[in-house]
Amino acid sequence: MSEAMKHARRIVVKVGSSLVTNEGKGVDAEAIGNWCRQLAALAQQGREVVMVSSGAIAEGMKRLGWTTRPKELHELQAAAAVGQMGVAQMYESKLSEHGMGSAQVLLTHADLADRERYLNARSTLLTLLGLKVIPVINENDTVVTDEIKFGDNDTLGALVANLVEADALVILTDQRGLYTADPRKNPDAQFVHEATAGDLALEQMAGGAGSSLGRGGMLTKILAAKRAAGSGAHTIIAWGREPDALLRLVAGEPIGTALLAGTPKHAARKQWMADHLQMRGSVVIDDGAVLKLREEGKSLLPIGVVQVHGEFHRGDVIAVCNTQGTEVARGLANYSSAEARLIARKPSSQIEGLLGYANEAELIHRDNLVLA
Repeated sequence: MSEAMKHARRIVVKVGSSLVTNEGKGVDAEAIGNWCRQLAALAQQGREVVMVSSGAIAEGMKRLGWTTRPKELHELQAAAAVGQMGVAQMYESKLSEHGMGSAQVLLTHADLADRERYLNARSTLLTLLGLKVIPVINENDTVVTDEIKFGDNDTLGALVANLVEADALVILTDQRGLYTADPRKNPDAQFVHEATAGDLALEQMAGGAGSSLGRGGMLTKILAAKRAAGSGAHTIIAWGREPDALLRLVAGEPIGTALLAGTPKHAARKQWMADHLQMRGSVVIDDGAVLKLREEGKSLLPIGVVQVHGEFHRGDVIAVCNTQGTEVARGLANYSSAEARLIARKPSSQIEGLLGYANEAELIHRDNLVLA
């Protein structure tokens, strides 16, 4: 795992509420400052970093003078709205001290379950990373309901890792990592240095009968690692107050528990695309566009599209065929079939004039396309 972290170019870091707010006392300026210093250092190494941070409700409770966490949903949402101001302000302040720009992104499960909104969120995050801005993401607790909430930011961290195709997910927690049993109750508990994400034995160990680790949140981290591994991302679970943990990890030092993905990142994405056996539609492209995709690894531009078949929406997986009808690729469409018909055979510079807006310059971006 040490080599994998050394070469990780895109990293999602998740920190829990107890760390961000110093056990609920309010936003911990020193802790956030330390993480932001490390995030800035990683960015200066040429790495792309996304921060997933809890803490809004705890900070809101402090600002509102509430000593007991409310049970009513509307009160929790109000606390989140008040607290998110403090969380975002602290990250912006601490990152700016190191010359780094920051952005606040609030997400719900519905944003990532809907293909179009998924693409919009992905496009925004990748654009921010391209601009050397560090996104700070939290669940949108102000509008969330029980039906759409992630339930915990470990899950959110894994979904974001999937969303941006991260190489690694680092979950900073209040424990050193994963043990075979609760070390506070079992003196024979062994520390797990490395395991395979998705191993059922891990889930049983953390969530089985008589185990308090699941109630302590370790089970959600194991499940998050399993989800992240689905897109080829490795997961590290480490103590959030470990000095310079992020910098030491990318230097190759083994810290915490490493849960390794069994499938390489690119292979995982290709498999995900290939699993879409029933596609909404397809486009036929000319020989020049086929060459661009196959030989040069380029995106599919509208000008290379000869025909559009079927009815599909933005975010649907569609087939890309040559003029002989052979599938050469498949990928996520940036435009609907109706829009694709209007912009086919046209240069990207004309998209806005034809549609009145321009989502992207490409019909399918190369990051969302796999060759057949």
